[in-house]
Amino acid sequence: MALSRIWSAFIIIAILVASGRMLFFDDGKDIYSRMVVGKQGDTSRTRMYDSAALPLTVVATIAKDKQFKNGDTIYTRTDKGKYISYYAQASDGVISTCKSSVEICLGLIGIMALFMGFMSIAEKAGGIRFLARIVGPFFAKLFPELPKNHPAMGHMIMNFSANLLNLDNAATPFGIKAMESMQEFNPDKTKASNAQIMFLCLHASGLTLVPVTVIAARASVKAGSPTDIFIPCMIATFAATIAAMLIVSFKQKIKIFQPVIIAWIGGASALIALLVWYLTSLKADAMQTFSGLLSNGLILLIFILIVLGGLYKKIDIFDSFVEGAKGGFETSIKIIPYVVGILVAISMLRTSGSFEVLLNGLRHLFGFIGLDTRFVDGLPTALMKPLSGSGARGMMFDTMRTYGPDSFAGRLASILQGSSDTTFYVVAVYFGAVGIKNTRYSIGTMLLADLVGIITAIALCYMFFG
Repeated sequence: MALSRIWSAFIIIAILVASGRMLFFDDGKDIYSRMVVGKQGDTSRTRMYDSAALPLTVVATIAKDKQFKNGDTIYTRTDKGKYISYYAQASDGVISTCKSSVEICLGLIGIMALFMGFMSIAEKAGGIRFLARIVGPFFAKLFPELPKNHPAMGHMIMNFSANLLNLDNAATPFGIKAMESMQEFNPDKTKASNAQIMFLCLHASGLTLVPVTVIAARASVKAGSPTDIFIPCMIATFAATIAAMLIVSFKQKIKIFQPVIIAWIGGASALIALLVWYLTSLKADAMQTFSGLLSNGLILLIFILIVLGGLYKKIDIFDSFVEGAKGGFETSIKIIPYVVGILVAISMLRTSGSFEVLLNGLRHLFGFIGLDTRFVDGLPTALMKPLSGSGARGMMFDTMRTYGPDSFAGRLASILQGSSDTTFYVVAVYFGAVGIKNTRYSIGTMLLADLVGIITAIALCYMFFG
């Protein structure tokens, strides 16, 4: 029900904002067309300028960076020396989004088939139950409704490990398998169970050890020190994860301050701190190399351990793989309607200009009460991240190009990109995979954990770079 109301609100707000722009602003005459049939990168509202008509700061920025961006308007210089401004559409309209949504799901088929095939081998060889026994004492306290050493515990630890190492493609199949395992013990198949909510809220908090993609993005735009956001990202995402765990524990009346839980969280924190200390001693290139070796090496290690375990248990390895891979194919097809629905609503929000309205309102609000407003320039990434990972990545690049990768806004956008996950996409994919319609308080908890991560990221950015 919560997702239904949020989805409806997205569509209503987008159409109302677009209608207001169409009625009261000259640049909104074609907004309906952009929302429905427009494509990312389409240009409109092109105007010519003489250099004397533009502020010197704009001319200087164009001379240095080839363009100047003000809101959704881009100023640049033509080959003939004339200055022009134009609007470049930030995202696809409804029609193109429907197509790209299906392409996303089809693109998942191979990855889902691969990892769920290996998961099938691991289950028949007893590897998942072995992993569940290791984390059983901790997960038994955090997921009291699950039977002792339930296979879902093994699936969850695989998902968390993949997230920790920034392996998004691997995390999704492990996470969906965990949701399917927990669904077997869910008395109401259309209503999220306590265990499913706890797992998904922890997953959506996006705990990541090394934000490799963010570091690589900063390096690509020639940041002075691409890795300087590493520690703030780690702390912000850890804060969001702890917030999610505390909120869900409070709602489910789980006693969080138990010796077993404290010992596991303390041990994990110490291990993470040790690895962070080691990584901070490396140079940028060495850090990325080590992160790649650790992440990809772990995937290959998992594959060989699963195969060796299957050989030891004398199971039919390839038939087990094919059986699991079929499930991955079916799941990828099943989630198409959910992904199409959520991404279309998000597309309408972006193309309607709703984000610009919100950001301008925030900038005026914080300026009116006398607060520093530099952080508002980095907020587009934070606002987009719960809705779309690729959209947030685009916002991050746009902020770094506009203000510079080593500016306060550029660094804040990078920290925000590396310290949260795509909440609504996660909800659509994971709950959609098991047919959950009543998400209960899970979305509110995820968004609250996102807010904790955002506030922490802003505070850390002022602390490190302010």
